[in-house]
Amino acid sequence: MTTAATTSTRNRRNRRAEILEAAARLFAARGFHGVSIEDIGSAVGVSGPALYRHFSGKDALLAEMLLDVSSRLRESGVAVATSASDPRQALDALLNVQITFAIEQPALITVHDRELGNVAEPQRRQIRRLQRLYVEEWVTVLAELHPACPAARLRAATHAVFGLLNSTPHSAGELPERDMRPLLHAMAKAAIDAVVNAR
Repeated sequence: MTTAATTSTRNRRNRRAEILEAAARLFAARGFHGVSIEDIGSAVGVSGPALYRHFSGKDALLAEMLLDVSSRLRESGVAVATSASDPRQALDALLNVQITFAIEQPALITVHDRELGNVAEPQRRQIRRLQRLYVEEWVTVLAELHPACPAARLRAATHAVFGLLNSTPHSAGELPERDMRPLLHAMAKAAIDAVVNAR
Protein backbone atom coordinates (compact mmCIF):
# COMPACT_ATOMS: atom_id res chain seq x y z
CA MET A 1 0.00 0.00 0.00
CA THR A 2 1.30 3.46 -0.93
CA THR A 3 1.24 5.93 1.95
CA ALA A 4 1.69 9.68 1.95
CA ALA A 5 5.12 9.19 3.51
CA THR A 6 6.12 6.71 0.78
CA THR A 7 4.96 9.11 -1.93
CA SER A 8 6.83 11.99 -0.30
CA THR A 9 10.04 9.94 -0.09
CA ARG A 10 9.71 8.87 -3.73
CA ASN A 11 9.08 12.44 -4.85
CA ARG A 12 12.09 13.67 -2.91
CA ARG A 13 14.29 10.93 -4.42
CA ASN A 14 13.04 11.80 -7.92
CA ARG A 15 13.69 15.49 -7.28
CA ARG A 16 17.24 14.77 -6.13
CA ALA A 17 17.85 12.69 -9.27
CA GLU A 18 16.49 15.53 -11.41
CA ILE A 19 18.81 18.02 -9.70
CA LEU A 20 21.82 15.73 -10.13
CA GLU A 21 21.07 15.25 -13.81
CA ALA A 22 20.69 18.97 -14.43
CA ALA A 23 23.86 19.74 -12.48
CA ALA A 24 25.81 17.14 -14.49
CA ARG A 25 24.78 18.79 -17.75
CA LEU A 26 25.75 22.24 -16.45
CA PHE A 27 29.07 21.10 -14.96
CA ALA A 28 29.94 19.34 -18.23
CA ALA A 29 29.10 22.42 -20.28
CA ARG A 30 30.59 25.17 -18.08
CA GLY A 31 32.81 23.48 -15.52
CA PHE A 32 32.17 23.12 -11.80
CA HIS A 33 33.41 26.62 -10.97
CA GLY A 34 31.41 28.15 -13.81
CA VAL A 35 28.07 27.01 -12.37
CA SER A 36 26.27 28.51 -9.37
CA ILE A 37 23.61 27.03 -7.12
CA GLU A 38 21.24 29.56 -8.70
CA ASP A 39 22.06 28.19 -12.17
CA ILE A 40 21.23 24.66 -11.03
CA GLY A 41 18.02 25.80 -9.35
CA SER A 42 16.96 27.64 -12.49
CA ALA A 43 17.57 24.50 -14.58
CA VAL A 44 15.07 22.54 -12.46
CA GLY A 45 12.61 25.39 -11.93
CA VAL A 46 13.31 26.30 -8.31
CA SER A 47 15.20 29.04 -6.53
CA GLY A 48 18.83 28.40 -5.73
CA PRO A 49 18.26 28.43 -1.94
CA ALA A 50 15.52 25.78 -2.35
CA LEU A 51 18.23 23.33 -3.42
CA TYR A 52 19.62 23.40 0.12
CA ARG A 53 16.64 21.25 1.15
CA HIS A 54 18.25 18.49 -0.93
CA PHE A 55 22.00 19.21 -0.79
CA SER A 56 24.14 21.13 1.67
CA GLY A 57 25.93 22.90 -1.18
CA LYS A 58 27.49 22.60 -4.61
CA ASP A 59 30.44 20.56 -3.29
CA ALA A 60 28.10 18.02 -1.71
CA LEU A 61 26.10 17.83 -4.92
CA LEU A 62 29.20 17.04 -6.99
CA ALA A 63 30.37 14.42 -4.49
CA GLU A 64 27.00 12.68 -4.46
CA MET A 65 26.82 12.79 -8.26
CA LEU A 66 30.12 10.95 -8.66
CA LEU A 67 29.54 8.59 -5.73
CA ASP A 68 26.13 7.68 -7.13
CA VAL A 69 27.34 6.84 -10.62
CA SER A 70 30.35 4.91 -9.30
CA SER A 71 28.09 2.92 -7.00
CA ARG A 72 25.54 2.19 -9.72
CA LEU A 73 28.19 0.99 -12.15
CA ARG A 74 29.73 -1.29 -9.55
CA GLU A 75 26.34 -2.72 -8.51
CA SER A 76 25.36 -3.31 -12.14
CA GLY A 77 28.69 -4.99 -12.82
CA VAL A 78 28.28 -7.34 -9.87
CA ALA A 79 24.69 -8.15 -10.85
CA VAL A 80 25.39 -9.05 -14.48
CA ALA A 81 28.65 -10.88 -13.76
CA THR A 82 27.15 -13.09 -11.07
CA SER A 83 23.99 -13.90 -13.03
CA ALA A 84 25.75 -14.84 -16.28
CA SER A 85 25.91 -18.52 -17.20
CA ASP A 86 29.56 -18.43 -18.27
CA PRO A 87 32.45 -15.94 -18.40
CA ARG A 88 31.93 -15.10 -22.07
CA GLN A 89 28.34 -14.12 -21.37
CA ALA A 90 29.53 -12.21 -18.30
CA LEU A 91 31.99 -10.20 -20.40
CA ASP A 92 29.31 -9.35 -22.96
CA ALA A 93 27.03 -8.23 -20.12
CA LEU A 94 29.77 -6.08 -18.56
CA LEU A 95 30.45 -4.51 -21.94
CA ASN A 96 26.76 -3.74 -22.33
CA VAL A 97 26.67 -2.08 -18.89
CA GLN A 98 29.61 0.16 -19.73
CA ILE A 99 28.38 0.91 -23.26
CA THR A 100 24.95 1.90 -21.96
CA PHE A 101 26.59 4.22 -19.44
CA ALA A 102 28.92 5.69 -22.06
CA ILE A 103 26.13 6.36 -24.55
CA GLU A 104 23.49 7.58 -22.11
CA GLN A 105 25.64 9.54 -19.62
CA PRO A 106 28.29 11.52 -21.55
CA ALA A 107 27.89 14.49 -19.20
CA LEU A 108 28.82 12.35 -16.20
CA ILE A 109 31.91 11.09 -18.01
CA THR A 110 33.01 14.65 -18.69
CA VAL A 111 32.31 15.75 -15.11
CA HIS A 112 34.23 12.82 -13.66
CA ASP A 113 37.24 13.40 -15.92
CA ARG A 114 37.42 17.12 -15.18
CA GLU A 115 36.02 17.62 -11.71
CA LEU A 116 36.97 14.67 -9.49
CA GLY A 117 39.73 16.83 -8.04
CA ASN A 118 37.07 19.21 -6.70
CA VAL A 119 35.55 16.48 -4.52
CA ALA A 120 36.66 16.46 -0.88
CA GLU A 121 39.27 13.81 -0.06
CA PRO A 122 37.05 11.45 2.02
CA GLN A 123 34.44 11.21 -0.74
CA ARG A 124 37.13 11.03 -3.41
CA ARG A 125 38.59 7.97 -1.67
CA GLN A 126 35.12 6.36 -1.63
CA ILE A 127 34.69 7.03 -5.34
CA ARG A 128 38.09 5.57 -6.15
CA ARG A 129 37.37 2.50 -4.01
CA LEU A 130 34.08 1.85 -5.82
CA GLN A 131 35.84 2.24 -9.15
CA ARG A 132 38.57 -0.22 -8.15
CA LEU A 133 35.93 -2.75 -7.10
CA TYR A 134 34.19 -2.31 -10.45
CA VAL A 135 37.47 -2.88 -12.28
CA GLU A 136 38.06 -6.04 -10.27
CA GLU A 137 34.70 -7.43 -11.44
CA TRP A 138 36.04 -7.17 -14.98
CA VAL A 139 39.42 -8.63 -14.04
CA THR A 140 37.75 -11.64 -12.39
CA VAL A 141 35.73 -12.36 -15.53
CA LEU A 142 38.69 -11.81 -17.84
CA ALA A 143 40.84 -14.13 -15.70
CA GLU A 144 38.35 -16.92 -16.32
CA LEU A 145 38.55 -16.31 -20.05
CA HIS A 146 42.33 -15.85 -20.12
CA PRO A 147 43.72 -17.85 -17.16
CA ALA A 148 47.32 -17.62 -18.39
CA CYS A 149 47.25 -13.83 -18.62
CA PRO A 150 48.73 -11.91 -15.64
CA ALA A 151 46.24 -9.92 -13.57
CA ALA A 152 48.17 -6.71 -14.23
CA ARG A 153 47.66 -7.14 -17.97
CA LEU A 154 43.96 -7.88 -17.50
CA ARG A 155 43.65 -4.75 -15.38
CA ALA A 156 45.39 -2.76 -18.10
CA ALA A 157 42.99 -4.22 -20.67
CA THR A 158 40.03 -3.17 -18.54
CA HIS A 159 41.29 0.41 -18.21
CA ALA A 160 41.99 0.53 -21.94
CA VAL A 161 38.41 -0.53 -22.66
CA PHE A 162 37.04 2.11 -20.30
CA GLY A 163 39.14 4.74 -22.06
CA LEU A 164 37.84 3.63 -25.44
CA LEU A 165 34.19 3.44 -24.42
CA ASN A 166 34.24 6.61 -22.34
CA SER A 167 35.38 8.62 -25.33
CA THR A 168 31.73 8.89 -26.38
CA PRO A 169 31.43 12.58 -25.34
CA HIS A 170 33.75 13.13 -28.35
CA SER A 171 32.92 10.21 -30.65
CA ALA A 172 29.13 9.82 -30.36
CA GLY A 173 26.73 11.97 -32.32
CA GLU A 174 27.19 11.19 -35.98
CA LEU A 175 26.10 7.56 -35.67
CA PRO A 176 22.67 6.58 -34.27
CA GLU A 177 22.70 4.56 -31.06
CA ARG A 178 21.64 1.36 -32.86
CA ASP A 179 24.88 1.54 -34.88
CA MET A 180 27.08 2.94 -32.11
CA ARG A 181 26.37 0.11 -29.65
CA PRO A 182 27.62 -2.81 -31.81
CA LEU A 183 30.56 -0.71 -33.02
CA LEU A 184 31.69 0.00 -29.45
CA HIS A 185 31.12 -3.62 -28.46
CA ALA A 186 33.25 -4.94 -31.32
CA MET A 187 36.02 -2.40 -30.73
CA ALA A 188 36.11 -3.12 -27.00
CA LYS A 189 36.40 -6.87 -27.52
CA ALA A 190 39.14 -6.30 -30.10
CA ALA A 191 40.98 -4.06 -27.62
CA ILE A 192 40.81 -6.72 -24.91
CA ASP A 193 42.08 -9.40 -27.29
CA ALA A 194 44.93 -7.12 -28.41
CA VAL A 195 46.07 -6.45 -24.84
CA VAL A 196 45.82 -9.97 -23.47
CA ASN A 197 47.42 -11.55 -26.53
CA ALA A 198 50.21 -8.99 -26.95
CA ARG A 199 53.74 -10.33 -26.65
